[in-house]
Amino acid sequence: MPRRNTGPRLRWIDRRQTFYIVWYERGRERLRATGETDKLRAEEALATFIRDNRRQVSGPRPAFEVTLGEVLDYYGKNKGAFAMDPARIGYAIDALEPFWASLRVSEVNDLTCAAYVAQRGRAPATVRRELTTLRAALNYANGRITDRSPPVTMPPAPKGKDRWLTHGEVARLLNAARTSRSDVRLYLPLFIVLGFYTGARKEAILSLRWSQVNLETRRINFAREDGRVTSKGRAHNQIPQRLMTFLRLAHRRRYSDIGYVIHDKGKPVLDIGGAWNGDPEGFVQGSFGRACKRAGIVGVTPHTLRHTCGTWMAQQGVPLRDIGAILGHSDERTTLLYAHHHPDYQGTAVRALDRRR
Repeated sequence: MPRRNTGPRLRWIDRRQTFYIVWYERGRERLRATGETDKLRAEEALATFIRDNRRQVSGPRPAFEVTLGEVLDYYGKNKGAFAMDPARIGYAIDALEPFWASLRVSEVNDLTCAAYVAQRGRAPATVRRELTTLRAALNYANGRITDRSPPVTMPPAPKGKDRWLTHGEVARLLNAARTSRSDVRLYLPLFIVLGFYTGARKEAILSLRWSQVNLETRRINFAREDGRVTSKGRAHNQIPQRLMTFLRLAHRRRYSDIGYVIHDKGKPVLDIGGAWNGDPEGFVQGSFGRACKRAGIVGVTPHTLRHTCGTWMAQQGVPLRDIGAILGHSDERTTLLYAHHHPDYQGTAVRALDRRR
């Protein structure tokens, strides 16, 4: 069966040592070279390509005439490609299209949303992200549809995880990373220590360049070099002494002073993968997941490193305000997730109750 038409996205092609723009049109894969080895410049080339080849949903038309395939295609090419993480939107659209593309906008309701959740059979958090993309696409196409955008019904939000790594688990994970295959062990241990010593998000670590790291002043700045700012804050922090040792070693084998800190023979590592779910037959994605499996660690993802950093600080009595600053939280309510790990959590209130006569 031919592939559905999809919006363009980037793909690194190793044998040609460059980023390509890839899209599907009339069931066939199309490729166009960017001539760029740098991811940021390749993203700029992708944005230019999309701008020059922008397609629109013809309209305005009533909702019963417009297919969701048109809506998703319009959103992916005109809005999603300019988002902070266009790849994630692309993956969501790929997941949505087989079910939704042939349906009309007027057919979005509680029943079809529930049918999509059942058909996907994935974790609620994954399905919620995909349906959030569908809702955003409908809202974006609102001006080209005469009817009001129908509501997209979400599955219940999953309960937040409080999974963090013990010191023993971190040691096992690092040992597993160091005994990975030769190319992986050059970057995976560094990714892990950057994760739990800085608390930075996966995307911030993978896009970090040496121009953002000052080993003399012991400062590391995770802010995007292109100046774009989102609700996902990126901190500018002092480098802990234990992390300095790893960074100095990595600095010696850098490819250039502006190259990526996490790299594979000078090329950016686009993703570090998922985690092991404990199922002996379970599929493990990426180098991080394979290291988890060898270490016997279940139920963690790269984001768990960030949560471990915040939890360890709280357990050591670090004030919540400082934890929020280190992790780059833009909302203090997010930092409160670590409050119950603090040794004096609710201590003032409990002591006040004990004094009550």
